[in-house]
Amino acid sequence: MKYSSVKKAVFINRPNRFVAHVMLDGREEIVHVKNTGRCKEILKAGATVFLEKSANKGRKTGYSLISSYKGDVLINIDSQVPNAVIFDAIKEKKLKELNNVDVLRREVTYGNSRFDIYFESPPDKGFIEVKGVTLEKNGVAMFPDAPTERGTKHIYEMIKAVEDGYKGYVIFVIQMKGIDYFTPNEAMDKDFAEALRTAEQKGVTILAYDCHVTEDEIALGDRVDVAL
Repeated sequence: MKYSSVKKAVFINRPNRFVAHVMLDGREEIVHVKNTGRCKEILKAGATVFLEKSANKGRKTGYSLISSYKGDVLINIDSQVPNAVIFDAIKEKKLKELNNVDVLRREVTYGNSRFDIYFESPPDKGFIEVKGVTLEKNGVAMFPDAPTERGTKHIYEMIKAVEDGYKGYVIFVIQMKGIDYFTPNEAMDKDFAEALRTAEQKGVTILAYDCHVTEDEIALGDRVDVAL
């Protein structure tokens, strides 16, 4: 996915989960943060960040914060991007686990949940739930960075779909490079970790991929080992 009108800035602080203060072109600017997660280990005072200029002239904030350096690693924090990355990768036959898909739709309701992607790959039909990952510690990517009852609910709905005969995938899109492996963040959300392990036992496919990230682009990278 390509961004347009990207500018470099310096992070100052984040008074709430929706906005941040940055130094842009020598002046302080309030910008929208495209991620409601904590991102505390990423968004630190003095960090180099990248902003996308909003095309909506009526919006209160003129820019959205889309990525930040953590050390020498650039991390995309745009929570809307992972779904598009996977959708585009399947459409362009760049996801080897799903390279023969005839039908592809986004945001499809099943049971009490709305899954990110629905696909048909004859003779199979199935659902994909995509989770963006920005939390990294010592080369290990983890999800979630905050408790997620909604995420846990989606996992159990995916299990139900598989029991009903559909294929089910949970794909963790790690929005950076330099990752050794992915694991659920059990210390943060034990219920989610347990749900994920149950899902694998019930036949849900759990995948993790890293991403190539630049200041104005993010694209699917390589498959990463999953440790449940």
